[in-house]
Amino acid sequence: MVKKTFTRNTIAMVYDFDGTLSPQPMQEYTVLPKFGIEPEAFWARVHKEASETDSDPMLVYMRLMMEMLYKNDDVRITRKDFSAMAAGIEYFPGVEEWFPNINAYVKKRSGKLVNVHHYIISAGQKEILEGVSIGKYFKQIYASEYHFNQYGIATFPKLLITDTSKTQFLFRINKGREAMSESINEHMPEGERPIPFSNIIYIGDGMTDVPSMALTTKSGGHSLAVFNPKLAKSKATCVRLLDAGRVDFIAPADYRVSSKLTRRVQLLLDSVIAGIAYQAEVAACKAENS
Repeated sequence: MVKKTFTRNTIAMVYDFDGTLSPQPMQEYTVLPKFGIEPEAFWARVHKEASETDSDPMLVYMRLMMEMLYKNDDVRITRKDFSAMAAGIEYFPGVEEWFPNINAYVKKRSGKLVNVHHYIISAGQKEILEGVSIGKYFKQIYASEYHFNQYGIATFPKLLITDTSKTQFLFRINKGREAMSESINEHMPEGERPIPFSNIIYIGDGMTDVPSMALTTKSGGHSLAVFNPKLAKSKATCVRLLDAGRVDFIAPADYRVSSKLTRRVQLLLDSVIAGIAYQAEVAACKAENS
């Protein structure tokens, strides 16, 4: 039983978005079709320019998007416009029920003494993610962002999240310094961090998640990779992650209550809840005998 005075009793469920909660990149449901841009050709152009100029693909994407959207002087895209486009995003089966189901599971299994917070860390656009139907379930959404000028118009990228920079946000969650204005560089003893890595479960879908998966698992947490069952390449990628020891489990991206993914995540949650109970009892024992 978790003691009420024990404060490190929060589980962090951290998710990638594209390919993890949604089958396709969010831009393919939103910005690209809205403006008649063919996705395959657009991404090919992004990767070609990134390779030729030795640039970061995400920065190339964000710049090209601005150029293509504003080639007509009459077009101006606001934060509200980006958010509204999120209505077109599709999810894997069960995603919209997943979060309340997980919350209820943790509450029941822990006797209401363990909390669970959900986070997104994505290289996609925060302006789009702010409008997703599941947004209300997340404590924080970390994603790449545009700067909007005094007229509310997107003008240039102000925050870029890449494969490796995703790990910064895991440390923010770990240290409880979730605002971008807060520094995470100062040393914080492990025992003072509000969400230890052992309480973190990271869910992603591919090679872009490797730095986050590696950090989480090496630091005592858990990682799981999901794959699109309709794409053989997607499963093959997850199998490589499993073979390399990057993840505890892999499973089809089916978030319904009867799925293999649900069963395996519940197993991880049971393990974390038991670990929290153990640490709480250790703390209580020390307090009794200090």
